[in-house]
Amino acid sequence: MNVASTIAQPAATQAASQAASAASTSALGSLTGNFSGFLSMLMTQLKNQDPTSPMDANKFTTELVQFSGVEQQIATNSSLTQLIQLTQSQQMLQSANVVGHPVSVTSDKLSLQNSSAGVAFTAPVAEPVTIGITDRTGAVVSQTQLDATQGSNQWSWNGKNTFGAQMPDGVYGVTVTANATGKTATAVPFTVIGTATGIAQSGNTLSIQLGGLSTPFSNVTAIR
Repeated sequence: MNVASTIAQPAATQAASQAASAASTSALGSLTGNFSGFLSMLMTQLKNQDPTSPMDANKFTTELVQFSGVEQQIATNSSLTQLIQLTQSQQMLQSANVVGHPVSVTSDKLSLQNSSAGVAFTAPVAEPVTIGITDRTGAVVSQTQLDATQGSNQWSWNGKNTFGAQMPDGVYGVTVTANATGKTATAVPFTVIGTATGIAQSGNTLSIQLGGLSTPFSNVTAIR
């Protein structure tokens, strides 16, 4: 699977669709208001004109041309809206190809799926690291200390808490902290790893689902 294109294309398309949709909606609303106002003004002019001195034909023709131009712009914006909707549908179908695949996403939460979850991070130097897992209430479920190597690191959680009891599948909070001796503890950027179970569209936002965790598709950093 072409990881780069699979991630970049939906994310870029989604951003473009959101921007175009917002611009189209704003423009359509503005044009519709102008169209109604222009039509009202033209009808008022025709209604109140002096029968003995009717509106100049050239002026009337010019206003009709303007009227037609606004009408065409409204039609164009309506067509653009339909095109955006079609693009979003195609985008969703393309993104559905990742369902069933392990993915990495940027999130401060992870999804325990079938008693398995993962965290990936990059350490600038070899140093001790603590990975903390919390439940929905913020209570600490598990804390694991490991010696991270310089560069890429990956850690897997089997879903067991500090006392060895198996935790239920679901969404948990996660932190990664560097604890080098003699240095202040610092947060380490990380991604969480899980299996994509679905794709959802809400308005102009496309989201990927990892079990109970839902996050914007733009947060996907890798498809494994």
